[in-house]
Amino acid sequence: MAIRRALISVSDKTGIVEFSRGLAAQGVQLISTGGTKSLLEKEGVPVIGISDVTGFPEILDGRVKTLHPAVHSGLLAVRDSEEHQQAMKDLGLDYIDIVIVNLYPFAETIAKPDVTYDDAIENIDIGGPTMLRSAAKNHAFVTVVVDSSDYATVLEEVKAGQDTTLETRKRLAAKVFRHTAAYDSLIGEYLSKQVGEPLPEKYTVTYEKVQDLRYGENPHQTAAFYRKPLAKEGNITTAEQLHGKELSYNNINDANAALAIVKEFNEPAVVAVKHMNPCGVGIGTDIHEAYQKAYAADPTSIFGGIVAANRTVGADTAQLLSEIFLEIIIAPDFTPEALEILTKKKNIRLLKLGELQAAGERKPELLVTSVDGGMLVQESDVHSLTEADLQFVTNRKPTEEELKQLLFGWKVVKHVKSNAILLAKDNMTIGVGAGQMNRVGAAKIAIEQAGEKAQGSALASDAFFPMGDTVEAAAKAGITAIIQPGGSVKDQESIDAANAHNIAMVFTGVRHFKH
Repeated sequence: MAIRRALISVSDKTGIVEFSRGLAAQGVQLISTGGTKSLLEKEGVPVIGISDVTGFPEILDGRVKTLHPAVHSGLLAVRDSEEHQQAMKDLGLDYIDIVIVNLYPFAETIAKPDVTYDDAIENIDIGGPTMLRSAAKNHAFVTVVVDSSDYATVLEEVKAGQDTTLETRKRLAAKVFRHTAAYDSLIGEYLSKQVGEPLPEKYTVTYEKVQDLRYGENPHQTAAFYRKPLAKEGNITTAEQLHGKELSYNNINDANAALAIVKEFNEPAVVAVKHMNPCGVGIGTDIHEAYQKAYAADPTSIFGGIVAANRTVGADTAQLLSEIFLEIIIAPDFTPEALEILTKKKNIRLLKLGELQAAGERKPELLVTSVDGGMLVQESDVHSLTEADLQFVTNRKPTEEELKQLLFGWKVVKHVKSNAILLAKDNMTIGVGAGQMNRVGAAKIAIEQAGEKAQGSALASDAFFPMGDTVEAAAKAGITAIIQPGGSVKDQESIDAANAHNIAMVFTGVRHFKH
């Protein structure tokens, strides 16, 4: 078999003129529509219009042009079926051997900040997906191309043998069904949001591959990195890597965890993360001071970690960062002087985020967690707390400074693996107890890490105290203020213990489990 007739209709016209000219040079008749036809004619590529094939004009502002038996019979006819051959002959129809189609830019349309509902609907392609699916279904005989990166391969095979190989047609057909599934998924997601159904009866999401990874969490696990089609600036998926080798699976997870914490703060903040947990967080009058506090929080654990900042990194901070081994540094930007210092370190990765959204303005997104045979979907935890939300439950209320440290600690402890206890003092973390099976165990780890610094510090707990033992441990360490959700049947036991030791304790009414 030879490719004799091609149907071309593309919104993204990258490379289409050269590809079409190459097919025409091989004796392929080109059929096209609308803007694609006009472009090919302008470039001197021989082409006929779709109406010459269907005998019917393009109507309804172009909404109906390829939805015609003359098109789809040419795509769907089984070439080695005598019955199909006879039907095509009796009706005076001809085969279409290759389809080159890409779709109306729906994703690009809804990404515009001023997009209207009508604009979005008008950019839902109907004829394009229908042609693609028809051709892909009949890939035993028909070549279908949806991605301009495949033009060169297809043209090379046509030049070599007048047709593509079955292996290539299978590969291209699989890509088509992935493409149309992703396209429909995006439309379904958009329309579901419009009618207020974030968790519908069928939940389908689509992602675009950013890169293949060397391996997953461990070397024996394969992995790749994907992003949402409409991912906005200020996250790991859209960050620009300025320096260093490729990110690993664990790098990406840790970097995302660090970024989630630093987004909690509007004031200059720096976060250091190891294995998805913060090992040091500091805020200051500028990023330089904030980094010094994050480093001082745990100079041991920060080694080999991930550091995220919510301000541009300058030369003074870069000099300090360069003095230890770090896997990644993430920031909205880096000054030229900072880049000159940091790029001298061969293995460090530098990620430029762009502008970060102000804390408190973030809206929840849906998070997907795989389980064996299914998945869990929930809103991201973007809850923010203010002083007005607090319940003052002990005889002594916290001082102004204690309250400041309590609110600081609360912003960070929500990102620590449960059970979580965090100690804060002087606008920095001084002790973190993460992922323990009981809360008093987490408290003991945080207190041990803090050492003498625990005197006069504030303690934050991601969930309530089931009994008064955590308060007793805090009192022995010299902790003077506690923030926790409350809500335990034994709240009074903890309140009584706090009163007995003159500890100020406040309830938030909100917990932050993180598994």
